Amino acid sequence: MLSLDDVHVHFGKLHILQGVSLEVKSGESVALLGRNGVGKTTTLRAIMGLAARGRGKVEFDGEDLGRCEAHHVPRKGIGYVPQGRGIFPNLSVYENLCIGLPGKSDTDLEEYVFMRFPRLRERLQQAGGTLSGGEQQMLAIARCLMMKPKLIILDEPTEGIAPKLVSDIRREIHRINQTGVSILLVEQNVETALKLCQRVFIMEKGTVVHSGSAHDLKTQPEIVHRYLGLSL
Repeated sequence: MLSLDDVHVHFGKLHILQGVSLEVKSGESVALLGRNGVGKTTTLRAIMGLAARGRGKVEFDGEDLGRCEAHHVPRKGIGYVPQGRGIFPNLSVYENLCIGLPGKSDTDLEEYVFMRFPRLRERLQQAGGTLSGGEQQMLAIARCLMMKPKLIILDEPTEGIAPKLVSDIRREIHRINQTGVSILLVEQNVETALKLCQRVFIMEKGTVVHSGSAHDLKTQPEIVHRYLGLSL
């Protein structure tokens, strides 16, 4: 479904991505892990066309996204929840949900979204910026679902969120994946990543240094400690 082959990104003289290669298969959930500053967010931005790529290729469903302008990438079937959520604080919850839709909202799809996130139905006319951090994250994910994505990319979805809402968001990400939507997840909470994802890629210094199943990584604490500085 999604594949990155030897992707490079430069910011001025800084060589941020130094040949990133990874893939996400249809219906799969994949985690991209690594310490701060290794290039995880830049990798996601490169997929979405928000970071200018040098050498390398990004393909989605066999199509080269390098030929696609950034504002057209979501219409290919990729939803993106950036770090910081990216909602419009002065627009209502409902207006945020409808941003980017090519036409009139689908009422059946709205019902599906509200079934996933019932809190949003209760706050439809409330300004997005007045929601709690967890509710804003729910709104950002729900906005992706309104576009009927094949793949959702999530950058630190549990960062800065109350523990109770973290479990709610984790559960809904799992349920969304169970419907057949692929997930690419960047997450500092390794426990969350290993619970949600079937495969894991670990980055260091702008490139992927390890890939394998989440199950296998649980039995390799030395790799987790070496690249993430953590103990499982």
